[in-house]
Order: sequence, then structure tokens, then C-alpha cells
Amino acid sequence: MKKSLNNYAFIDSQNLNLSIRELGWKLDWLKFRVYLREKYGVTKAFLFIGFVEGNNDLYKSLQDSGFICIFKPTLKYKDGTTKGNCDAELVLQAMIEYPNYNKSLIVTGDGDFYCLVKYFIEKNKIEAILIPNRKKFSALLNFRICRPYLRFMNELEKKLEYKKKRPYEDGTS
Repeated sequence: MKKSLNNYAFIDSQNLNLSIRELGWKLDWLKFRVYLREKYGVTKAFLFIGFVEGNNDLYKSLQDSGFICIFKPTLKYKDGTTKGNCDAELVLQAMIEYPNYNKSLIVTGDGDFYCLVKYFIEKNKIEAILIPNRKKFSALLNFRICRPYLRFMNELEKKLEYKKKRPYEDGTS
């Protein structure tokens, strides 16, 4: 256990969520937060997420699980899709918090974060890059400079999968 490391996690929630679902399972956010603390010594976990009206229960659940949610307003397009790209917010928050943590954990498979990752490597300020899907992530994060820091979530399904609670025999939950 690495509790005393004072590492901060910066999580691209959209990339994480969609990548895990593509693997065929659903992430248990509370288990994930515990995993970050125990495995990587994460004392603060910033979760970057698009804000959608009506998802307040989800946001409260994430915050109750120990995530600090950083919201980005979303845009709804005519085709029904919603977009709330949080890349700039993640980079900005990582730099605002820079003096407050020992090392960073970047959770994404998105190559848009290559410049941040490279900077953190050069400054010895990175613990790991946690990639949600080993088979589908940006080639930029697979450059030689990044490889020693790559960790993958593919094998974590048994540990981090959300399992719906079964009701008790009397029908209560």
C-alpha cells in the first residue's frame, strides 16, 4: 500500500468510461477510487466530466466515492449527441495543483495528453499513465519515453467491475 505518497490522479472520465464499456464491463467507481489510493498512493482524484442536467445523482455518487469532480458545460448537437471535451481543464488543473502533489497519475488513452505526460516525465513528476484499454489507445502514449509508465486496466475487470447488488430473499435490497 502506498498511502503516504501524496500522489494526485487526473482522470479523463469520458475516455475511461467509454474504453471500459468497449471491453464489455462497467467500472465500479468506488472500487476504482480505493484502488487508486491503495495501488498508487492517490490522495486526491480529479475527475473531469461534462455536466449534463439531470445527472445529479451520478455526480453525487462520484463525489461520495471520493472523486473531486471538475465539470465542463456540454453542448447538445442537432443529431442528439452531447459533447463536453475536458482536455484543457485536465491539463490546467494538473498545473494548478503541481506544487501540491509528489507525482501524478494520468488516467486516459487519449494522445492529446502527450505533451503533459512528456513534461511530467521530464520533471520526474509522474507515477504512471493508466490506460483503460491496452488494445485501443493513442500511439503517442506508446512512444519510448512513455512506455516505462504505462499501466493497463484490461486485467482489472475482476477487481473493479460494477456488480449490481442482488436483492435479499425477502425482496429488499
